[in-house]
Amino acid sequence: MDPGAPRDPRGEGARHPRDDDESYGYRDPAFDDDPDYRDAYEDDPAFARRRRTPDDGFDDTDEYQAPSFTAEELEGLDRGGGPRRFLPLEDEPTTLVARYLFPTERYRGEWKRHWIHLSRPLAIGAGATLVLGYLAGFLTRQEINGLVTVAVLIWLGVIGWVAWEVFDWYFDRFILTNKRVMVVNGIVTRKVAMMPLARVTDMKYEQSALGRMLSYGTFVLESAGQDQALREVKHLPNPNELYLRVVEEMYEPQAVEARLGKEEEGDDA
Repeated sequence: MDPGAPRDPRGEGARHPRDDDESYGYRDPAFDDDPDYRDAYEDDPAFARRRRTPDDGFDDTDEYQAPSFTAEELEGLDRGGGPRRFLPLEDEPTTLVARYLFPTERYRGEWKRHWIHLSRPLAIGAGATLVLGYLAGFLTRQEINGLVTVAVLIWLGVIGWVAWEVFDWYFDRFILTNKRVMVVNGIVTRKVAMMPLARVTDMKYEQSALGRMLSYGTFVLESAGQDQALREVKHLPNPNELYLRVVEEMYEPQAVEARLGKEEEGDDA
């Protein structure tokens, strides 16, 4: 075909996709030289779509709609451009933990054990309440007041033990810094166990079926030394996130510093 001859817009090449050339659709000289040719195809919808420039909008909303995002949908995005892998940390340790950290140590977080840790004492307390309550009622009907008093005292002792376990759970902490992992527990007699990150040779966590449902697990840490003050820590919450935190602190400490520094700069801004 002669390059100067007019082409049928429905003919060969009419369905070729538009490329990056913004002048696509304006290369036919006949369109500019022949008014009758231009008038014949001016109102053709297919031809009009090909004549659009990048600055033209889309009249048909079915062709294209710009995506829109709400503020709630964007909250989970990291300021650095990727999804946030970790939940945000507290800026400062609690008073309970701060006394065990030396000045040049960098605090990374502290966690209480999962509430499943209290399932045993709470179950014992509930069972004791039912059994001793029934027994006290039976003894009262039999007018055996001495044994009723004993039953009440036993119940008070069990409830006191349950309360002690709850307070012990509340003050129990698993702590991570840039130097070590620690476990602090005890109310009257405090116990502080620690393991330097440099001595950790292997680490894993285990989750039962119930642990996967409720998001808790048991951490097992292996050390190069024979005597290990901290080896197994049960009922830690969100074990996958905690595992990533510890591993990143062990193998990519510079990345942790860079990430935390970027978050602080974003907060200041």
